[in-house]
Amino acid sequence: MPTIAESLLPEFDHEMANTRRTLERVPDDRPDFRPHQKSTTLARLAGHLTDIPWWAVTILTRDEYDMAPGGTPARTPHVMTTRDALLQRFDAEVAAARVALAATTDAAMAQSWALKREGRTLFSLPRGSALRSFVLSHLVHHRAQLGVYLRLNDVPVPSIYGPSADEGGM
Repeated sequence: MPTIAESLLPEFDHEMANTRRTLERVPDDRPDFRPHQKSTTLARLAGHLTDIPWWAVTILTRDEYDMAPGGTPARTPHVMTTRDALLQRFDAEVAAARVALAATTDAAMAQSWALKREGRTLFSLPRGSALRSFVLSHLVHHRAQLGVYLRLNDVPVPSIYGPSADEGGM
């Protein structure tokens, strides 16, 4: 019987590969594009997608993470400067996350992990659930947002779970 990590690795690899294919299409020349004044910029959204695999390492190697210990942000969010730099960073973060996932035991997956802000717990879940929700589902959500940004900029959207209107028609 496979371990939890062994059963999650194919899904992890699939979602990361789909995300990379989407990031490969981010235009360098429109970093400030946003579809609405309340929306984040293209450069920040693409950068956020490179930050998400970092969370996998954090969830799998720590018992908790405080986003603002003592009221000071612990980590600066990434903002894309160039597509090439974005892809290099994404690849490095994915590689580190994959190593952490492959090394995580079933017992560790069942242990609690907490996300905090200024010492206050925002949520606490078993590590495996936090990985599925806060990494994989979170990644899919923001990748879909990025697909809308690409469409609005007339950039072909890659096929993800089936053909896109740009690849194989729908």
